[in-house]
Amino acid sequence: MKRTTQIFKPLAFWMPVAFLSALLFHWHPAKAQNNASTYPQKPIKILVGFSPGGVPDIVARVLAPKFTEDWKQPVIVENKLGAGSNIAAQAAATSAPDGYTLLSISSAHAISPAIYNKLPYDATKDFSGITLTATGPALVIVSPELNVSNMREFIALAKSKPGQLNYSSAGIGSGSQFAAELLKAQASIDLVHIPFKGIPEALTDTMAGRTHLFISPYASAINLVREGKAKAIAVTSTSRVADLPNLPTVAESGVQGYKWIFWYGLLAPANTPRDIVQKIQAEVVTALKQPQVTQRFSTLGIDAVTSNPESFDQLIKDEVQLFKKLAADSGIKAD
Repeated sequence: MKRTTQIFKPLAFWMPVAFLSALLFHWHPAKAQNNASTYPQKPIKILVGFSPGGVPDIVARVLAPKFTEDWKQPVIVENKLGAGSNIAAQAAATSAPDGYTLLSISSAHAISPAIYNKLPYDATKDFSGITLTATGPALVIVSPELNVSNMREFIALAKSKPGQLNYSSAGIGSGSQFAAELLKAQASIDLVHIPFKGIPEALTDTMAGRTHLFISPYASAINLVREGKAKAIAVTSTSRVADLPNLPTVAESGVQGYKWIFWYGLLAPANTPRDIVQKIQAEVVTALKQPQVTQRFSTLGIDAVTSNPESFDQLIKDEVQLFKKLAADSGIKAD
């Protein structure tokens, strides 16, 4: 009996281990199925850190039905507002890297590391770029009270009155502030910053002559310019825009090398499988080529633009460094 007991004790010990090993063996292939050939198998969520109606929100809502149509899975667009889009970014950064949580962003994603001392995520390391989705220039709007008709005249006036002219922005750390600070640096002029709560307020005060200059997103000002209610003296892109062919660029107007483009894109959490990232990227490219999409974007003053994941990652890294330098040079801080 002793020999029988000695023989069966090891068997009793190894049976649970063998059972667990069998479970693990069968579990691994299931885990490995999370790849592009089987993706997606459940609903996808696109997080947006901005209010409904903004470009990142519009982009997400353009993509959602196309994803649903082609992949036969529901796509939910969720607006998570607060902290300059940082709440949505944190939620995306801490989500499972499986392609089921995406983040629709603007240039603000690259601005945040420059103006916040501490972020609960890393804007580059915690995300995998999927693709750019759109780009759009800005319009340099000036007060009608200044009696300047072009960028050269404005710069000459500013240089003759250092520190006496001002510019409005959509808030501390906003893209409009960085665009103006870049102009100040490259044109060697001294303007006083007057922050507002948002684009409408900043634009209205410049149109009314209470502030002197505002660099406005194209979509926010184009209709007012067409109606003659807002005075544009330049566009911030590297080439003129089709809607306003007689409006020169800032670079053409004497500030060589000046360029300011608002950009938008789609991210996934870092370590999302590369084949899934590439599958999503290809689907975005298909969606943004639809004539109804390009036409809708055109009415907003933006262009549907795509990129490969690697170049989008590099763009974000480059922009983060640009904004950090501008913030350091200009003393811009949000906290």
